[in-house]
Amino acid sequence: MTSESSDDSGEDIPLPRVLCDTAALDGAAAGALWRLAEPGRQLDANVVRIPPGQGVGTHREPDLDVLLLVLAGHGTLTAPDGPRPLPAGTLTWLPHGSTRSLTAGPEGLTYLTVHRRRPGMRIQRRDPALQQP
Repeated sequence: MTSESSDDSGEDIPLPRVLCDTAALDGAAAGALWRLAEPGRQLDANVVRIPPGQGVGTHREPDLDVLLLVLAGHGTLTAPDGPRPLPAGTLTWLPHGSTRSLTAGPEGLTYLTVHRRRPGMRIQRRDPALQQP
């Protein structure tokens, strides 16, 4: 199946595509289970699995807003104003500049993130307040 079609003028137009069955992903694996990699995209998206009791340390995304949708399991989002439970089905907005960490519950945590496609890599100083000992 192609990802483009032609209109009456012969111009190529993009077509919607089914990309992934998240229910069929390996729920025992850890890390990025799927990544959006279509050419010409304006978004980046990932399905990530964190094993039980593990997490993503405190960090800040200075440039991009991120949507996080919990697909399976349960976890905790911790921000400067305290922890928030993340049961399956929870949709969370992580505004750019916000500080947060994620911890998976006893069943692990599988989530989808979506954000504007990142600009090219650039070198910048790390925030000393966020560095781990």
